[in-house]
Amino acid sequence: MNTESGPDEALEQAVRLRERRTSQACEELVALAARHPGHAGIAYQTAWAHDALGLEAGAVPYYERAVDGTGLAPEDRHGAFLGLGSTLRVLGRYAGARAVLERGLAEFPDDAALRTFLAMVLYNLGEARESVGLLLKVVAATGADPGLRAYAPAVAHYADRLDEVE
Repeated sequence: MNTESGPDEALEQAVRLRERRTSQACEELVALAARHPGHAGIAYQTAWAHDALGLEAGAVPYYERAVDGTGLAPEDRHGAFLGLGSTLRVLGRYAGARAVLERGLAEFPDDAALRTFLAMVLYNLGEARESVGLLLKVVAATGADPGLRAYAPAVAHYADRLDEVE
């Protein structure tokens, strides 16, 4: 491994390592991230590698560096929010997951994946009505089934009125 690489070369190396999905690659990414602690892209690749190996707790600090850093492409920034929020949820850190996913939605307000993971967190927090309402909005906005498309406006309307009767 080239230990004298510049940031762009280091990021390319990080992507190649992450794609290998091995514990050795993950270890090499940790070392690369240590050499480039302010590089959000390398932190993101390191977090992703941890997640891919089922090492969720190890992914968290790297995801945090990625979302708190600058310079990530929008697609990767979105992925970092989604990865961190999902990982925190899996670890039972629901309040943190909610905060991260809401922060992601502030930047990507109509994103169905972020909204869906937030719905799961809301369920975990005991907010079932809010969870179902959010999922209904996602379904109404993204569902491709022709039968559902015909009722999408009604589904979206009632998503916030689940307990109302007329």
